[in-house]
Amino acid sequence: MKFYVYCIAADLETLNGSVTGVTGRPVRVFKLDDFSFVVSNCDVASLPVTREDGLAHAAVVRSVMDQTTPLPFRFGMLATEQQLQRFITTNKLALTKRLEHVRGCVEMNLKIMWNLKPESVAPPPEKTAGPGTEFLKQKRRELLGDQHRVAQVAELSHFLREPLGATFIRDEQIALRPSETTKLAAVAHLIEGDEIEPYRTNVAELFKNRPDLRVHLSGPWPPYSFANIELEFSAQFGVS
Repeated sequence: MKFYVYCIAADLETLNGSVTGVTGRPVRVFKLDDFSFVVSNCDVASLPVTREDGLAHAAVVRSVMDQTTPLPFRFGMLATEQQLQRFITTNKLALTKRLEHVRGCVEMNLKIMWNLKPESVAPPPEKTAGPGTEFLKQKRRELLGDQHRVAQVAELSHFLREPLGATFIRDEQIALRPSETTKLAAVAHLIEGDEIEPYRTNVAELFKNRPDLRVHLSGPWPPYSFANIELEFSAQFGVS
């Protein structure tokens, strides 16, 4: 028997109310050592991604937030009891620290978009006499591009953390997704659950005088960006 695993939590004995999981399956708490896995029994080798099941997965994880802060798994995580036990045995200390890190917190997401100035758009690569020279030039462009992205992430983090960090932000992740004409920054902030409205107010105030930036704020969400367990689990056991 395999389990479909939604999330892992601490201090969770039962779920409040009835929650329907993926493919309409019942959801329950499965205890191992000091950890609680929220699971559905599942007898298939893998689950295709559908909108209905994706929403069901998210709804289950959100329902757990009413009782405690979960570490969510991404959609499609299947494992046997033996695999879950080995996972706990191998990662007990790391999981304990991660659960403590997110305890009482939610994730807020910022999408920030701005137009690039014409002069900041990278010129097309120069033609070269041979493939070896072109390869070296391409590697240099990539290195300079990586350094530029690191600098931009640091600049954006400073811009956000100066007014928000000391009060609101417990943890932060920033990803840049540039194109030739625009740049999109995806920002995830881990904040205390009782600071949601003050955080929203301060974000609105922060961007009030930046008409050059288009901003979309969403949340609160379970701390998907700060779980760091789905890839480790898959790599360890090769589950789907």
